[in-house]
Amino acid sequence: MRELAATYASGLPGRDTHSLLAGLDATLRFLPMGERDGAYDPEHRVVLINSRVRPERQRFTLAHEVSHALLLADDDLLSDLHDAFEGERLEQVIETLCNVGAAALLMPDALIDEVLARHGPSGQALADLSRRAEVSASSALYALAGRTSAPVLYAVCAVSRLETEAEETPPGKGLTVRASSGAPGVRYSLRPGTPIPDDHPVALSLATHLPLAQESYVPFRSGRRMPAYVDAFPERQRVLVSFALGQRGRVGEDGE
Repeated sequence: MRELAATYASGLPGRDTHSLLAGLDATLRFLPMGERDGAYDPEHRVVLINSRVRPERQRFTLAHEVSHALLLADDDLLSDLHDAFEGERLEQVIETLCNVGAAALLMPDALIDEVLARHGPSGQALADLSRRAEVSASSALYALAGRTSAPVLYAVCAVSRLETEAEETPPGKGLTVRASSGAPGVRYSLRPGTPIPDDHPVALSLATHLPLAQESYVPFRSGRRMPAYVDAFPERQRVLVSFALGQRGRVGEDGE
């Protein structure tokens, strides 16, 4: 799927909204779609995008639907998928592959490598990739993690409603994990909703609106604290974070 997307992207005049569709004989339409983000109609060659969602979400959805078209046009890949999966599992795999294709269209390896070379595997790298690719921080997170060779765990954190097990205790708000992903070989991730302690560098970065980088820990939901070098980059009402596992000091892309 990455190869399909990369080949398609190489022939595009750009990566703006309309250029993304330049390689397909299809029409782009924006309209209210309720809870759906978008759809691709292969019979009428139309890509539909929900007009009421955020621009970066529309952009990723468009790339996702283009990936649907690329997959449908590849008889060999489609046949392999139908041989290996069926029913709901087949639909899940196709959706995952189209997300992979969308990421490859919007965030080519060359762009990710350039960002990593400039910032290292850091919270600022995550912010820069999100900005330059015009995608959500969560979308950028998975792409960046996939190209990071050092043992790094990335996370997007924001203020949200805290979960509580006690029925009589009303839920409050606090800084929690929105999304998390690790570099290849990293077996850990932070579950969405994991609270960030008030004295953690990530919380301090949000409170002061200043980037922070220091030795600290990964705050797992279980209470376990894994030593890590934390790089936190505040952006509006969220913090983009990298946790360098088992490292001391700033981690370069070569892990040293």
